[in-house]
Parts: sequence; C-alpha cells; structure tokens
Amino acid sequence: MSTVGSVAFADPALLDAFIEAATGEYAACTPQEPPRCWALLLGSVEDGVAHVHRVRFARNVRDDSPVALDEFAENIVPCFGAAYANTRRGYWCDSTDLLAATREAESAGLELLGSVHLHPDWHRIGPPHERGLRISQHPTPMDAYLFRNTGWPVNIICYLSELDDRLHHTMAAWSSPAYDEPGASPAQLTIHMAVRV
Repeated sequence: MSTVGSVAFADPALLDAFIEAATGEYAACTPQEPPRCWALLLGSVEDGVAHVHRVRFARNVRDDSPVALDEFAENIVPCFGAAYANTRRGYWCDSTDLLAATREAESAGLELLGSVHLHPDWHRIGPPHERGLRISQHPTPMDAYLFRNTGWPVNIICYLSELDDRLHHTMAAWSSPAYDEPGASPAQLTIHMAVRV
C-alpha cells in the first residue's frame, strides 16, 4: 500500500450520498441506538496524494456476524469499554461486500483506499452517562485500533453536529498507524476538494 500525505476529491459530490445517509441515520437515532454510517473509498495514489474516485456503501454485519461478535466481546469491549457491547455501536463490513468492492476497484485499475464513517455529537444527543465523552472529527482510541488493523491509508471521519438549529458536517482524514507500533496515533491528512462550478 502506498504512503499517503493528502486526499483529493476531484468531485466533492462523491460524498453527497454519504452525507445524506449519515444525516438520515442521525435523524433516526436515539440515545440507546447510536447512528452509524460507513462506506468504502476506491481510488488511486499518485505522488503521495490519494485520489478518491468512488464511494461504495457496504452492509454492516456488526449485529450478527459471529466473527464480529467475538471480536467485540473478546477484544474491543475489554479494551475500549462497555459502551461497545451495544451492537448498534461500531461497524463490521460484510466480507462479500468488501470482496466485491475490491474486485470492482481492481477491474477499474483502482485500489481500495480506506473508508469514511460517521461521528455524531454524542456528547449532546447520547445517553446522560456518556455525555462527558467528547466526539469530533478526530479518531477515538477505538478508531485508531481499527485503522491500525485494516492498514488502509485513508480513513475519513465525518462529524455531524447541531449548531444554531442546523446540522453541520466537518470532515477530517487520517492515516493508519503502523501495525508494529501499537502506541502510534493516526496522522492527520489534508483533504483537497475541487471547487464546484
């Protein structure tokens, strides 16, 4: 996998479907059922710049995959807290969808660059006992763990928050920390968006 220093979207509209889906999830969530939205990024890397050409949604099997349930029970909940026992928290990509996206990328001369996922302003809308947890477009310790395990060079977080009675989004992109450096943090990448005309 190539080293990446920044991420470019030649067409910012590529993220419109993701933002629309994330907004729908946000509107339908409850303090007991956090919103979740996740998609794969397909593209290419040239001179340290990841160019995103496609965004592909994939099914979430976090609730019913034995592999996902075991991973959360054995590793994630003990490391990152009981909140992750809630099967509405976290995303586990269906392996057949992941394979289909990888094949789609390869047939188009692209590669699987990474993913984009939603963070809500949980400190405002979550259950009272979790409102001290400040979430933003920055990775949580759980995100860093998952980024490290996928090894994908591009990991985008879309933060949705309510401000002045309107929903706003903020995006940030992060590299995957090296797998052999357990304490390393993801490094922030610069996002370039072409101007819509």
